[in-house]
Amino acid sequence: MLSPLAERLRPRTLEGYIGQSHLVGPNGIITKLVLQSNLPSMIFWGPPGVGKTTLANIIANTLNRPFYSLSAINSGVKDVRETIELAKGKGLFAPTKRPVLFIDEIHRFSKSQQDALLQAVEKGIITLIGATTENPSFEVISALLSRCQVYTLYHLSEEDLLRLVHYALKEDEILKLKNIEIIESDALIRYSGGDARKLYNILEILDASFTKPPFQITNELVTSVLQQNLSLYDKSGEQHYDIISAFIKSVRGSDPNAALFWMARMIEGGEDPLLFVGG
Repeated sequence: MLSPLAERLRPRTLEGYIGQSHLVGPNGIITKLVLQSNLPSMIFWGPPGVGKTTLANIIANTLNRPFYSLSAINSGVKDVRETIELAKGKGLFAPTKRPVLFIDEIHRFSKSQQDALLQAVEKGIITLIGATTENPSFEVISALLSRCQVYTLYHLSEEDLLRLVHYALKEDEILKLKNIEIIESDALIRYSGGDARKLYNILEILDASFTKPPFQITNELVTSVLQQNLSLYDKSGEQHYDIISAFIKSVRGSDPNAALFWMARMIEGGEDPLLFVGG
């Protein structure tokens, strides 16, 4: 089965990572830490689809560290303790080979779950990398927060998103066969909301809509195709948070067309209309 586009194009090195230049550019702090093999426990704070998970994988791979991954959505204290025991079993206690434990959505961990991490982080059994879309100052316990560096990731810029699009059309094993041409990109960029994963999802939807050449991306095509796919929304899953984030960003950015699109997509998918009523 073919992997999703976002997974097929997931970068494996810092050089291939697009965006977050304040962290991974030539003078970025993450770049310097990796070059020095000096990796503290850290928390990546930023919106969905900006590269938090990818960056954690790249760091561990570049430093040749054992890598363990847990999702706070479906992991409990037992899972945390079992993973820490696995890290101990590696016998890799030297700082340069310390296993990395990545926890996605760490803000969803309860206090007891976060407490279970403290000793392992403090004793250097693991290097913790947590990812969160919420302000860690309010969602991560102070004892754990004091042992971690917090780095903020931002929505991808228009330039970053266009680089991702061109890279996908040129390098992806499926898309490059179609010689897809970008005539207009405004709608594509706007509906992605600064989210690389959403951008790639839109590209896949557009690709599926093409029936015969010429394969050209225009603002009209993007708008019409996405409106036909409003029902692709899971109000109880990850897309619930991703799309609400895109809706809020559109409102704050005074973009009524994009805001109406995301609102319509949520309502069509079964979201309670009262969600959008202020007061």
